[in-house]
Amino acid sequence: MKTSSLLLAMSIALFTSAAQAQSSIDITKVTCSQYLFDKIAPSKSIAVWLAGYYNGTRHNTSIDLTRMDQDIDKVEDYCRLHQDATLMDAAKNALGLGQ
Repeated sequence: MKTSSLLLAMSIALFTSAAQAQSSIDITKVTCSQYLFDKIAPSKSIAVWLAGYYNGTRHNTSIDLTRMDQDIDKVEDYCRLHQDATLMDAAKNALGLGQ
């Protein structure tokens, strides 16, 4: 009985993670409102991806976790005031990227 319950739980976990792995997001279309209220995906996941993306464009392979948290706060502050803006534009404007 325990073995079948364990197999069922493992099957559900595998099915769930496989279903999640198949979803994709066009980050250029995510708005600040969607980001702030976790309408697309957990905001922390998107923020970490975004930090990696912009660091990658600058060929920066080091991560300053304190600075990343500060940057996330800056983008979130910007987004609270500009909820219709895209997240990519918010990051560029809040952090002075691409200027």
